[in-house]
Amino acid sequence: MYIPRKYIFGNDKARDIRTNEVVAIKKMSYNGKQSNEKWQDIIKEVKFLQRIRHPNSIEYKGCYLREHTAWLVMEYCLGSASDLLEVHKKPLQEVEIAAITHGALQGLAYLHSHNMIHRDVKAGNILLTEPGLVKLADFGSASIASPANSFVGTPYWMAPEVILAMDEGQYDGKIDIWSLGITCIELAERKPPLFNMNAMSALYHIAQNESPTLQSSEWTDYFRNFIDSCLQKIPQDRPHSDDMLGVSAQTHTHAFLQRERPDSVLMDLIMRTKDAVRELDNLQYRKMKKILLQETHNGPAAEVQDGDESIPSMSISASSQSSSVNSLNEAAQDSHSELDLMEGDHTIMSNSSVIHLKPEEEESLSVDQAVPSEPSEPQPASAPVPRKYYRNREHFATIRTASLVTREMQEHEQDSELREQMSGYKRMRRQHQKLLMGMENKLKGEMDEHRLRLDKELESLRNNFNQEMEKLLKKHQAALDKDLKTFTNDEKKFQQHIQVQQKKELSSFLESQKREYKLRKEQLKEELSENQSTPKKEKQEWLSKQKENIQHFQAEEEANLLRRQRQYLELECRRFKRRILIARHNVEQDLAREELNKRQTQKDLEHAMLLRHHESMQELEFRHLGTIQRARADLIRTQHQTELTNQLEYNKRRERELRRKHVMEVRQQPKSLKSKELQIKKQFQDTCKTQTRQYKALRNHLLETTPKSDHKAVLKRLKEEQTRKLAILAEQYDHSINEMLSTQALRLDEAQEGECQVLRMQLQQELELLNAYQSKIKMQTDAQHDKERRELEQRVSLRRALLEQKIEEEMLALQNERLERIRSLLERQAREIEAFDSESMRLGFSNMVLTNLAPDCPGGWGGGAGGLGAQGGSQWPGGGGAGGNHSHPHQGGSSSQQPWGHPMLAGGPPPWSLHHPGGGNQRGGAGGVRNSPQAMRRTSSGGRNEQGMSRSTSITSQISNGSHLSYT
Repeated sequence: MYIPRKYIFGNDKARDIRTNEVVAIKKMSYNGKQSNEKWQDIIKEVKFLQRIRHPNSIEYKGCYLREHTAWLVMEYCLGSASDLLEVHKKPLQEVEIAAITHGALQGLAYLHSHNMIHRDVKAGNILLTEPGLVKLADFGSASIASPANSFVGTPYWMAPEVILAMDEGQYDGKIDIWSLGITCIELAERKPPLFNMNAMSALYHIAQNESPTLQSSEWTDYFRNFIDSCLQKIPQDRPHSDDMLGVSAQTHTHAFLQRERPDSVLMDLIMRTKDAVRELDNLQYRKMKKILLQETHNGPAAEVQDGDESIPSMSISASSQSSSVNSLNEAAQDSHSELDLMEGDHTIMSNSSVIHLKPEEEESLSVDQAVPSEPSEPQPASAPVPRKYYRNREHFATIRTASLVTREMQEHEQDSELREQMSGYKRMRRQHQKLLMGMENKLKGEMDEHRLRLDKELESLRNNFNQEMEKLLKKHQAALDKDLKTFTNDEKKFQQHIQVQQKKELSSFLESQKREYKLRKEQLKEELSENQSTPKKEKQEWLSKQKENIQHFQAEEEANLLRRQRQYLELECRRFKRRILIARHNVEQDLAREELNKRQTQKDLEHAMLLRHHESMQELEFRHLGTIQRARADLIRTQHQTELTNQLEYNKRRERELRRKHVMEVRQQPKSLKSKELQIKKQFQDTCKTQTRQYKALRNHLLETTPKSDHKAVLKRLKEEQTRKLAILAEQYDHSINEMLSTQALRLDEAQEGECQVLRMQLQQELELLNAYQSKIKMQTDAQHDKERRELEQRVSLRRALLEQKIEEEMLALQNERLERIRSLLERQAREIEAFDSESMRLGFSNMVLTNLAPDCPGGWGGGAGGLGAQGGSQWPGGGGAGGNHSHPHQGGSSSQQPWGHPMLAGGPPPWSLHHPGGGNQRGGAGGVRNSPQAMRRTSSGGRNEQGMSRSTSITSQISNGSHLSYT
């Protein structure tokens, strides 16, 4: 498996002894720093592998635990698509890229259809099997749920929305489509875009610049269009994996994938790669063997033996380490303890269960890590390669060379600091995201708790109001029942009182008649005694006749008196009943007014509480939003500071590496200068030898051509000439050496200065790119904060408008209910008055007689309702009235209100006008009194005693004695 991750330190191959099946083992340590985080990642990857079953996804076999290492057993593959590029040292052909892309896209479509995201698609995670199948691997960064918002993946292949996930929201499976497009460029150009740039700088570049494209013009338009579709910057414009495969009825397979290609294109590619790997390994083997043979002649035999043993070890390592760039520390760590899988009891994790394996069960899984063993005895340098090596090469086929594995091991060791920096940056982003989510959940809980508390407060207020209203209604009903009983008793007392007075009057009248009869009788007798001429008999007859006449007259007067008393009793009782009816109506109006005013007050208090709750929620929402935004701004500042620190550390590291390189060049310069000096010296030596030969030839020629006597002078002249030329040559030698030294030093300084200048420009560009990225993020964050504030203000304004509309509707409904109650009450009372007056007319009583005061009875019961409304606060002589026991305070408002405590409606009649049918406006009745300005002022100012209504006490107070009764 080829899965580079920070805590993966080994990937090996093994064979199941029972089935002879070759499997890959991915070893993951969860010891050391962030052990819990590592363990959770292992659990997540195992669960992910258990859930997927697809031909284009790597097959899960099982998971073993040994000490602090998880051994994840999976399907064995030959290598990754990136291994193809490393072996052939050139881009793949377009048909080969199409075949690999098609297989990977099918695997991604399967994941996306199950709401999963791979999140780390690249050539190194696209594996190839022996039959030529394409397999997706490395699900350690995958997400089981879509959408997601974590910052994970490999920088150069990350989609823009992943880099900005914490700042702008969530992403879905379309990020894998972006990574697939980058992978296509990687397969076409051997490296992904921006690969020559620092990984952190590449993140900033991807986030704010345009999408990359193919650099060469040799690729077809189909391939270019496919990459452009995958690398749409806006995720909504990017197609789904199903759309590119033409799974749905509305879409078609992309033309790049649909083009005809041989079925064996991947098989041919794998065979060519195997041949190339074999040639490269053999070449390295022959090269190393040649070196070792040379050392055999020059060094001890022990070195030759050790060196010969290392050759097959390197080749085996290439095959055994075919799947991982991070299976690097195994040879340096436990040499043989890691190999032995058959010692003791181990644990296997399968289908979320933990099973302890016995040693005999573990023997079915054999591991080949290809760690070189120490030779038991020396072997000659030309010893043949062990047959086990060739057997392993056949059984564990691979498309990775030994040099590739060695280079990856060295890069892994060198890049540990950069990987740790990137992992720390990812960890910081995840922590920031977790912190923000925790804060949002906490504030959401606080908001829900506050809302629940306000709802309980409102509900409690409404329950209290309902209870108060129920008590008030019960109180009103009890008052009505008590008043009804009081009115009935008053009527009986009133009738009894009149009857007693009439009895007294009748007795007095009879006594008066008797006296009058006796006096008249005496007068008649005197008249008869004066008249002596009348016979006694006639006198007796006349006297008897006169007596009869007097008795008849007195009987008629008594009958008239009884008739008048009966009529008066009936009339006054009728009047009393009418006044009691009006008084009861007034009481009902007062009670209805009190109830409606109570409802109005309760509704006003409820609305005030709703507005207060709205203000409280608004203040809490704005405070929470400010807290979230301040926390987000602080985290972004921390992130930017970390990014800047990482960039500065990266710059220092690059400058330090360059200085180290320059120091090494300066240290190596003397050796180079010495070789140059030796070269110049050799040239001058050759020149000196040539001149010496020329001098000897010239000397011999001159000696032969000149006389012998001149030989001494000629030799002296030749010697001087030779000396002079050698001196000139020595001066030229010194000048050449000095010029070479100065030129080499100048060239070295210029080259180093140029390298420093190029590096400074590159680092400055990356720093400017970081600053631009951070400025963009800050501007986007500020814009997002402004947008959130505007949206919250809009939501609050809308909620306030809806609340005010609700309050207005409830007030209007309450007003309509109030008017309806008033109207129905007045109509019912009017119907009762009308029915009573109709009954009175049927009984022969006139409405004028019932409602108006008699002119000869001021202040009496003949005063009708006017006297009833004019009195107040009196009691029955014996204390039997209701006015002293019950009162109804008025709940009215200011003087601008009607007696019922509500505003006068413009353009409408007063709400309490009472029109009596048939009788017009009864000025002496209760309606006229209650609608008069004095009644309105009294109603507005306060209690019922000022309204001229004291129920039956006003009535009973009129009865003091019977002298006011008149029957004329």
